[in-house]
Amino acid sequence: MSGVNLSTELPVSPEQIWELIGGFHALGAWHPAIETSELEGGGRIRRLKLVGGGEIVEKLERFDDQAHTYTYSIVESPLPVANYTSTLRVTPSADGKGAKLEWSGAFDPAGLSENEAVAAVRGVYEAGFENLRKLISLAKS
Repeated sequence: MSGVNLSTELPVSPEQIWELIGGFHALGAWHPAIETSELEGGGRIRRLKLVGGGEIVEKLERFDDQAHTYTYSIVESPLPVANYTSTLRVTPSADGKGAKLEWSGAFDPAGLSENEAVAAVRGVYEAGFENLRKLISLAKS
């Protein structure tokens, strides 16, 4: 199995960032690659339409609102991965003045080399982090 584990520090409280990203349906509100997000299966399946075409179907595996974390798996995707499981987790930053957002994923490369699959997943996470920082900056100004 391969994996990607990235984190970023954000200048808002863990509660504030969780309010923005914590719902399983919320990814479309903060990730720039997502055009629309639709929930199915009683809210445990999300169908993500991607900007420029394509679709990802994901299943909510675990959700803990109090601990500010959820885990999901990919059911269908154009990404070069198989057996993908990922966790989003928000905790207080080390200095106590903000939040730390961690996004980690484990998967088997599919159709590309391990390095290429890791780079593709890393790019998804980094784009999300970058857009979150922009959204927070805009909200503060």
